[in-house]
Amino acid sequence: MSISTVRLYEFLHPSSCASRGPVGLVAALTLLQNGIAVRIIDKDPNPRMGQRGPVICPRSLELFNFLNVPEVNDLGKLNPPVRLYKPVTLEIMNDSSMVPHMEPSSAIPFHTPKLIGQQLLDAVLRRHLEKFSCFVETGTELRSFEQSDEGIAAVLAKNEILKTFYTKWMIDADGAEGVMRKQLGLTFLGETRDMAFVTGDIRLTAACLDREVDLSVSLRPTDEVGEDGWQFYLMGSNLDISIAQKEERIFETIASLIPTEIAFKKAVWVNKFRANIRMVNKFNDGRVFVAGDAAHVHSPTGGQGLNSGIQDAFALGWKIALVARGLADKSLLETYTEEHLPIISEMLEMTTAILNQTVGTGNITSRGNPKPFMLGINCRLSSIVLDEFTTPVDGRPINAYGVLDEGHLEAGDRAPDAPGLLHIRPGESDQTTLFSHYRPWYHTVIVIAPSPAEATSVLGALESCDKSVIRSAVILPSGGHTYSAYLVEASQIKIFVIMSDGAIVHDAEGVKRYFSKIFVGM
Repeated sequence: MSISTVRLYEFLHPSSCASRGPVGLVAALTLLQNGIAVRIIDKDPNPRMGQRGPVICPRSLELFNFLNVPEVNDLGKLNPPVRLYKPVTLEIMNDSSMVPHMEPSSAIPFHTPKLIGQQLLDAVLRRHLEKFSCFVETGTELRSFEQSDEGIAAVLAKNEILKTFYTKWMIDADGAEGVMRKQLGLTFLGETRDMAFVTGDIRLTAACLDREVDLSVSLRPTDEVGEDGWQFYLMGSNLDISIAQKEERIFETIASLIPTEIAFKKAVWVNKFRANIRMVNKFNDGRVFVAGDAAHVHSPTGGQGLNSGIQDAFALGWKIALVARGLADKSLLETYTEEHLPIISEMLEMTTAILNQTVGTGNITSRGNPKPFMLGINCRLSSIVLDEFTTPVDGRPINAYGVLDEGHLEAGDRAPDAPGLLHIRPGESDQTTLFSHYRPWYHTVIVIAPSPAEATSVLGALESCDKSVIRSAVILPSGGHTYSAYLVEASQIKIFVIMSDGAIVHDAEGVKRYFSKIFVGM
């Protein structure tokens, strides 16, 4: 089987995927790890430049860990403190933090956001794709497509030569300006604010700008641009975004806001936009799916754009793979819209509130608001989620983008980590963690039981399952991290099925009921 992924459009053969930047590359990597070969096309002749949205939230760091991409956490920088100055002066107003402080814990190993520019992130992901002999086809563009009950015929153009490519599925992650969503006729309702932004990467030196302590709300030091590199943000309702067209005007505008001598070197990359708050009415039409900015856009405040797109790609990839392999009915793909519409709707409300705060106060920090960490997002109301320990309550708020509550855990929530686990089989004495066993190409069945004998019935029920898509582990009493994180009492038996959806059940019959919602023939 093959799939194709693009910076602008990614195509799966027999499934197909379209992407711009990390969202599409994550979708492609998820598919490849699920045994679906991927083809990647990119309209532009060269890789994208620019830091763009550099914030990688803790939940996204977890997903990159599951994808075996540790470089994102290793290369990412901690958020520097923020120093606010009075307008057009170097008089300090206050020092603060961009993000709330969270102590690391055994259940949350990735406890703080990291910063990594998208140009570097793209390169990291491309290297992982190349391990599967999957390379980005640059200068290749999607011109049109038609879908039927059997599949999709997509017309691709390279050097103005048109070729038709046949595929079963397509994922559109080509950004807000892409054509695929428009061809599908999906609505993109919302609002455009007067607030304008010009952002980019620049090289400069100035005596007042301390790369060690931190700067103003508009400049962030980043060595990815150069030893004198900065990512800048200019924003304001009266900002003339045409300054983005000329390097000199960028320099003049920044100099007018900082009363000190600045030696400008180079504007490496520049972009301009207005604050758009929009989302689609559904995340797929037939065999074509949308993800990332192709499905939802918002202001850059809150740092959720790239991260929510990564969640889209990860969740959709394994579902398409199961359907493409004939292991699941295509009705499974309808849960993508079902799960992500409430998540994105609440995300837009949150980022808009942060934008309003920024406009009203000039304060871009989000101290005290842990929601952007994305550790509380969930799909509890998904039709394939099964929870035998929680009683449904009519009229209960959806709260799909909630705050992490470590004292409460339901099916559809983020699964916590637990370290200090010991293999009990001969020759497997090394310690391990739960996170090291969670991967996007199989469901993990965790049986927490007082003794091996009490897990026998569950393991027996899984004997006939395809080991490539369902794996299991029995957790016996030890250091207690798992029991604490998963809220299990010492004498209790609880069974967890881990994927981006999931189940919490009592016994083998519960496991069968959950998998019958996903796999054919179970």
